[in-house]
Amino acid sequence: MSYDKVLQAKSFIVGTKQTVKALKLGTIDEVVIASDADPRVTAKVVSAANEMKVPIVYVDSMKKLGKACGIEVGAAAVAISF
Repeated sequence: MSYDKVLQAKSFIVGTKQTVKALKLGTIDEVVIASDADPRVTAKVVSAANEMKVPIVYVDSMKKLGKACGIEVGAAAVAISF
């Protein structure tokens, strides 16, 4: 389900650092986080999303999330704009 949202998004940003930056700019509609990512890696994203009141959706696999974004490696976090 959420993998489809990434594919249908107008634009998306891959990676935790870039996601946090985009959240602070206020241009993000939703954040997708892989449940199998290290919580120490995703903690800043979760904190920033909660602070900006942006919904967070969890998916099961970093590898599948990366693939949905068109990259060859796993992705811990993806920011979506609709």
